[in-house]
Amino acid sequence: MGEKKGFFSRLVAGLTKTRDNIVSGIDAVFHGFSKIDEEFYEELEEILIMGDLGVKATEAILEDLRGKVRENHIKEPAECKQLLIDSIKEQMTVGNTAYRFETEKSVVLVVGVNGVGKTTTVGKLAGKLKADGKKVIMAGADTFRAAAGDQLKEWANRSGVDMIGGTEGADPGSVVYDATAAAKARNADVLLVDTAGRLHNKKNLMNELGKINRILEKEYPDAYKETLVVLDATTGQNALVQAKEFSEVTDISGIVLTKMDGTAKGGIAVAIQSELGVPVKYIGVGETIDDLQKFDPDEFVNALFDVKNEDLAEEEA
Repeated sequence: MGEKKGFFSRLVAGLTKTRDNIVSGIDAVFHGFSKIDEEFYEELEEILIMGDLGVKATEAILEDLRGKVRENHIKEPAECKQLLIDSIKEQMTVGNTAYRFETEKSVVLVVGVNGVGKTTTVGKLAGKLKADGKKVIMAGADTFRAAAGDQLKEWANRSGVDMIGGTEGADPGSVVYDATAAAKARNADVLLVDTAGRLHNKKNLMNELGKINRILEKEYPDAYKETLVVLDATTGQNALVQAKEFSEVTDISGIVLTKMDGTAKGGIAVAIQSELGVPVKYIGVGETIDDLQKFDPDEFVNALFDVKNEDLAEEEA
């Protein structure tokens, strides 16, 4: 439990700028208005949108909040805060099947542009799965970027995981083909595939991912397929644009948000999930392997609003 507790406090600290960006404004509205009227909702709306929660999520959150206010006959703005927190949490539920790939034979494709921490994410995931007793194989199918293979190799060595491919200039399809053969031969639980991140050249990316997907369908049909897109939270709305572009070239089933520490744009986690209808499944708040954790909406919103986390309060008591 220590690792979790450490992560929560790092998350609280990491979300400081986002909190200053959003929560102080929200508190000002709660304390500045004497009644709940249109103007009150408009102010809230502006703060949420400015805080990177996005138009779609903000509208859904406020609609939900209005309903709760009516239902509970609430008159005082100050009494709204907990309801707003609950509405934000409801926007972000991950769903029970989110981590299916951990419990059955699966292949996890990891996509994302260069520089967002994609290869590092593959390495950390491999380490986590290995620590959970899974047999993991990594495929270095990002053969476009010279350093990607070396970087992945380093993670493979660090976590004691087998790695296939990763030579610069090799055909990504053949790397995946070899990795699939190895996963079958060694009876791997999870095959993790690091793919190239060239969004500016969508056509190439589309062809490449299409080819990889066809190979997997043909060679590894019984494996459950998960496609995670890695996004850098510090880029805010730009991360949302990237997520949309990736979802146009391949079916995305989950999001990994890296660099949540030290960004004022942490609200983007809410926006992306709402806009794409794809859940955030992992968030990263630092460099070490423990800094990548499963996304817990309750925990995230509690950290954002600096609400004392129940589990932790009990532990410390």
